[in-house]
Amino acid sequence: MKFWDTSAVVPLCIQEAGTETVRNILDEDPSLVLWWGTRTECSSAFMRRVREGQLTPNDVRVARRALDAVTQAGIEIQPSEAVRGTAERLLGVHPLRAADALQLAAAIQWCQGLTAGNGLVAFDGRLREAGYAEGFAVFPDRL
Repeated sequence: MKFWDTSAVVPLCIQEAGTETVRNILDEDPSLVLWWGTRTECSSAFMRRVREGQLTPNDVRVARRALDAVTQAGIEIQPSEAVRGTAERLLGVHPLRAADALQLAAAIQWCQGLTAGNGLVAFDGRLREAGYAEGFAVFPDRL
């Protein structure tokens, strides 16, 4: 089981450069954990691509169905004081944006702080570096 950041979930839902990579990771381990805000972040990514002319409204419908399947298959970490407090600590020690700090805090909450041996799937460079520094095995191995 691995924690999946939005940057890795989006390519599961729409065709991107990293799609084959994340599908291979998911094929190897189909158990995934997601942050409560991942659906909203994915929706934001889909709609940004519509505004940029990269996706059609029909593409978004297909992507939302894929997102529904991914989120139904996974475990969702809910917002809590523990997640917020951890995110605030992470902001003090890593150059993360708030949403990425919440993602990483949710991952830490999921594994109860025992990050060694647990996986984090992400394409975001800062989040990958912070996850590695916090003790996670970061996937994919290379970008």
